[in-house]
Amino acid sequence: MFAHVTLPTQHVEETTRFLERTLGHPRKPVPANSPVDVRWIDIGHGQELHVLFVEGFVVSPFEAEFGRHVALFHPLDDFPAVRRRVTEAGGELVEPLRATPFERLFFREPVNGYLFELIDNDRHR
Repeated sequence: MFAHVTLPTQHVEETTRFLERTLGHPRKPVPANSPVDVRWIDIGHGQELHVLFVEGFVVSPFEAEFGRHVALFHPLDDFPAVRRRVTEAGGELVEPLRATPFERLFFREPVNGYLFELIDNDRHR
């Protein structure tokens, strides 16, 4: 199990707001001694997304299903609402390139261009 994934950005608050609204996970308090602007999002089971400021940062051109992306387990019954929240917030739904026996949902967030994959968290039942 990992502790956190760090998402650098030049737009900390905008990125965090999009992820909060879209995924429905709450913010956590951050240490007062951080040398950069940072937000923590609690994604459950002790795991977090850390969104932090990096001057001049741009997302890799290799953000893709078969490239770098962030994959998270998510309740399948929330997938329709996530699709709606993504598009309402300016994100882009992305069709998967590979079929799977379980449901997945890909989207590109609109602030930086990060690609996220949501995987049905009941896929093994």
